[in-house]
Amino acid sequence: MFTGLVEEIGRVQSIVKGTKSAKLLINVGKVLEEVRLGDSISTNGVCLTVTEFNSKSFAVDVMAETMRRSNLHLLSPGDEVNLERALKVGDRLGGHMVSGHIDGMGTIANYEKEDNAIWVTIAADAEILRYIVQKGSIAIDGISLTVAYVDESVFKVSIIPHTKDVTTLIRKKVGDVVNLECDMVGKYIEKLLLSKEQAPVKQGIDMNFLSKHGFA
Repeated sequence: MFTGLVEEIGRVQSIVKGTKSAKLLINVGKVLEEVRLGDSISTNGVCLTVTEFNSKSFAVDVMAETMRRSNLHLLSPGDEVNLERALKVGDRLGGHMVSGHIDGMGTIANYEKEDNAIWVTIAADAEILRYIVQKGSIAIDGISLTVAYVDESVFKVSIIPHTKDVTTLIRKKVGDVVNLECDMVGKYIEKLLLSKEQAPVKQGIDMNFLSKHGFA
């Protein structure tokens, strides 16, 4: 589990591609503190498992399903990625609860500066936008942000200078693809409601029931 507060920007050192999968080697500094094999590190919002590490880099395996559903398949050596270590018990939760299991991808449609902030407009499919609500939370490439606007085709967030400086979001270009993870609360509520609607109606015991089953 993560918070969406990026700890460090890493740089992809190398990519070894399989038929549909890949192995990434990422150069870093801070996120290697206290790292162990098997630890989870959010990489552009995707929860990945550390399989190797040394004093300057760590390696992760990216399976085919993750390559299909995220922008990791678009990475090249030298590209920057947002990194965050998994939460420890007792850590402050400064962003929002982020699982690292993204819902899909969006495309940066526009940047617009307003005083000290930058508005970012992101286009996304309807199946993702259905879970995005104004003033709700969204993780974009692993960055916890507040939705300031949403309609049937796009949503917008406003970036403060600190977020601009410590993440990769503003370094991207219009047309670039970003990973999106919606607030998990909405998805759980929808699942529960659908389950309730689809549950079979239990029949009470009455004369019809007794007659049908040979008791009357």
